[in-house]
Amino acid sequence: MQDAGKLLIFSGLIMLVIGIVLYFVGKEGLPLGHMPGDIVIRKKNMVFFFPIVSMLILSVILTVVVNLLGRWFR
Repeated sequence: MQDAGKLLIFSGLIMLVIGIVLYFVGKEGLPLGHMPGDIVIRKKNMVFFFPIVSMLILSVILTVVVNLLGRWFR
């Protein structure tokens, strides 16, 4: 039971940090989601948006963070 409690606390802290980062990223107007390379197709009554470059950047950042946390908790 203690392991499940530790996991829930750690997951909550991670979500809190991610929420704070997203709040300040949105407030500062950083171009996440609107970067060169993101695909946007606008038609008469439809918009298709696929943020591929933004997803790649977030993937690299999250990979580095998870690897650092994994090494820190060993």
